Amino acid sequence: IDDKEFDIPQVDTPPTLESILNETDDEEESFILEDPFLLNIDNTDTHSYDTSSVASSDSGDRTHLKRKKKLPDSLSLHGSVIRLSLLKGISAQIVSAADKVDAGLPTAIAASNLIAVGTSHGLALIFDQNQALRLCLGSTAVGAQYGAISALSINNDCSRLLCGFAKGQITMWDLASGKLLRSITDAHPPGTAILHIKFTDDPTLAICNDSGGSVFELSFKRVMGVRTCESRCLFSGSKGEVCCIEPLHAKVDLRDHPITQYSLLAMASLTKILVIGLKPSLKVWMTFPYGRMDPSSVPLLAWHFVAVQNSVNPMLAFCRGDVVHFLLVKRDDTGAIHVTKQRQLHLHYDLINFTWINSRTAVLLDSVEKLHVIDRQTQEELETVEISEVQLVYNSSHFKSLATGGNVSEALALVGEKACYQSISSCGGQIFYLGTKSVHVMTLRSWRERVDHLLKQECLTDALALAWSFYEGKAKAVVGLTGDTSKRKAVIADRMVEILLHYTDRTLKKCPDQGKIQVMEQHFQDVVPVIVDYCLLLQRMDLLFNQIYDKMSENSVAKGIFLECLEPYILSDKLMGITAQVMKDLLLHFQDKNRLENLEACIVHMDITSLDIQQVVLLCWENRLYDAMIYVYNSGMNDFISPMEKLFKVIAPPLNAGKSLTDEQVVMGNKLLVYISCCLAGRAYPLGDIPEDLVPLVKNQVFEFLIRLHSAEGSVDEEVYPYIRTLLHFDTREFLNVLALTFEDFKNDKQAVEYQQRIVDILLKVMVENSDFTPSQVGCLFTFLARQLAKPNNTLFVNRTLFDQASIPECVLEFLCSPDDDSRHSERQQVLLELLQAGGIVQFEESRLIQMAEKAEFYQICEFMYERQLRYDKIIGCYLRDPLRKEEVFNYIHNILSMPGYSAEEKQLVWQKALDHIEELLVLSPGKAADLAAIHFSEQIESIISNLQDQFLRFQFLRSLLDPR
Repeated sequence: IDDKEFDIPQVDTPPTLESILNETDDEEESFILEDPFLLNIDNTDTHSYDTSSVASSDSGDRTHLKRKKKLPDSLSLHGSVIRLSLLKGISAQIVSAADKVDAGLPTAIAASNLIAVGTSHGLALIFDQNQALRLCLGSTAVGAQYGAISALSINNDCSRLLCGFAKGQITMWDLASGKLLRSITDAHPPGTAILHIKFTDDPTLAICNDSGGSVFELSFKRVMGVRTCESRCLFSGSKGEVCCIEPLHAKVDLRDHPITQYSLLAMASLTKILVIGLKPSLKVWMTFPYGRMDPSSVPLLAWHFVAVQNSVNPMLAFCRGDVVHFLLVKRDDTGAIHVTKQRQLHLHYDLINFTWINSRTAVLLDSVEKLHVIDRQTQEELETVEISEVQLVYNSSHFKSLATGGNVSEALALVGEKACYQSISSCGGQIFYLGTKSVHVMTLRSWRERVDHLLKQECLTDALALAWSFYEGKAKAVVGLTGDTSKRKAVIADRMVEILLHYTDRTLKKCPDQGKIQVMEQHFQDVVPVIVDYCLLLQRMDLLFNQIYDKMSENSVAKGIFLECLEPYILSDKLMGITAQVMKDLLLHFQDKNRLENLEACIVHMDITSLDIQQVVLLCWENRLYDAMIYVYNSGMNDFISPMEKLFKVIAPPLNAGKSLTDEQVVMGNKLLVYISCCLAGRAYPLGDIPEDLVPLVKNQVFEFLIRLHSAEGSVDEEVYPYIRTLLHFDTREFLNVLALTFEDFKNDKQAVEYQQRIVDILLKVMVENSDFTPSQVGCLFTFLARQLAKPNNTLFVNRTLFDQASIPECVLEFLCSPDDDSRHSERQQVLLELLQAGGIVQFEESRLIQMAEKAEFYQICEFMYERQLRYDKIIGCYLRDPLRKEEVFNYIHNILSMPGYSAEEKQLVWQKALDHIEELLVLSPGKAADLAAIHFSEQIESIISNLQDQFLRFQFLRSLLDPR
């Protein structure tokens, strides 16, 4: 920014003071202001320019300014959000001015495109953006008359400076020429210091606040070449002293906002907040009284335009003590102004300054001189920084009006103890802090600088986490990201890739080269998952498996840990697109480490089409990784038959020879059964689903395979249907269960129904015509058939010739009714019942069936048979002997004796049987037996009572008769 842009004329003869002050330092730093940028609440973005010249982390005297003390939690979440730097050029010249020209100590600061610093001897030093002294306004002689400069204000276009003095005078200066334009001595009551003086957005209007607590409007006019100033009292200190004022300023792009026409002014007295409009006529729009608070706390006001619910409006933050109130100010269609309370911010410290740095981020200074960076929306504290080393200037003497005899109230003097209004000034996203011997500037770090700051501290995981929060749009106080979302993400992703590569290099470089191998392994185990995670998030598998893997492969330990760390990602199906080289290395590594189970688990989750399939199959087979082998055949070659053939070749010979299988062969057989079940159900083995378009084809292929008459390499004497025969020999029950589950899915599928009938015919042929199968196995077959035949809409046809062979029903009956076998009692009874209900009764001799059922305690079978023979009286015995159904006997007897459909003779037999067992019924339930006797045996009650030998049973019977419940 040059002189021409500011219309600052060249000075032919530089002032003597300037030359004196500038000779202290040849190498001046510049300060570069950020253009203010309105933040949408939903967007965290602002324009950023290079601020390294004022705010690089190395600027400033490190012995003078201690490094920031940060909260560990906010640092790890947000990194270092702000950067506080010493403006060495300005600071040196302030000290030099005090020493060499008796300028006095700094008292006030105002920042715009220029920086103005007022001194205790009445001088105003004006610095440009290169920290060069442009003007020295006033003189020590004037200072002796007016006192210290107590307040400063620069107007919007940086052409005018207002200076307020400790003895009450006000001066206006032309910042282009350095001329004094006005000296105002009668704008407010004499004997009071100027606490605040502020330009409004109207260059002809300013506001001042004196130590009497009054507020005045100053109107600047120029008539016939004569400059005048008219003063109007807006608020009298006699009604309660005002000690803070803040006019609403709108930036250039918001000058047309409808609310700017009111020229709003916020004022804070010791008891309340007021918002007034100066235009078109004076009007009070809001008053807001404080609650109870510490009388020494400082009232604070700060305006900023914010975007809420798609409209941009000014928000006023005010506080006194430890609670910040936010008021949203809106203008309605009628022209009225409405003020809406927003969420309060409750703090655990007292504030002495509140400054907006953008519409979402505020910087708070507490009473122990600690800065707190706060995200307004979430109220999250992003960072804290200790600034006691700045040696902040306080305005206490002006609040006590010491220059005019201290004629102020005790309340105002008490507030003034911590007042630093004139020592802090913000402009363009930067905040300037005036110290007793220095000026510091605080800026938000750009997103890139925040990440780099963590990298310099070797906090690489924190740097990646912070960068990812920028990528996701979740970070707070973001500066330096422009463009649309995709453009921002691309920029951040590029930086994250650089960090990941740097992280990899650093990890390899810092690997301990001596000591235990476990230490080296742990070193890489801590790092590799982080790298994999971020490559996954960024969807940069190419980076992970090429550049990063190539680097890791240079170290054998790193390579091994890298490959091992991939396992959980593979198992959770997060890693796709593993290169052939990495996959090959992974398989070899697990093989070398003898981690075969891990190897198999990984293979079944990998896309192995890029590998040498035959080599992987051989590897799996040799290491007995049958799941992996099946997976490779299925997904690598769409071959669903070869795995079955390989497994059959192993388990068939010993089964056919009648030998027992080894544990390994049993495992293979079980996997074979599960695999067949999966294929027939349309599921991939060992997990997932077969592609939908392949399901019918796979089912057909598997069925065709199972029903083959001979195997491909079968011997001459091989029996027919070797595959079904082998499975039946291996585990009859489970194979039939697999078929039963498969048949459940057959709905209106003609092809499937044909296969179903074909398999049933083969099952009968293989098992019935062969003496190799035990009665138990044949029984399983008939159980299976009974259940299939008992289904509604059954389409199966069973060859009666086979079924009627004399030995078969007997075998089945012996299997199901075996009294020596207590296992699956209810299941065996249910199967026999289903078989009888499905028409299988014709296969059995009834008397033998009843005899065996009673022996096996199949009382439901007995009931079924007795009901067929109309022997209802016999069924009572079935109920009484069945522990599961004893209680149902009462309903059964009552129904037979009460309901039509039974002959008199049948009823009489039941009646007599019940009477014969009356004592047994009484033991079972005295109440129910008494009810039955009262209804059906009323004439026999006396004889029942007399026949009961057990006195307690007789007592229970009588009680139940006399007091039925």
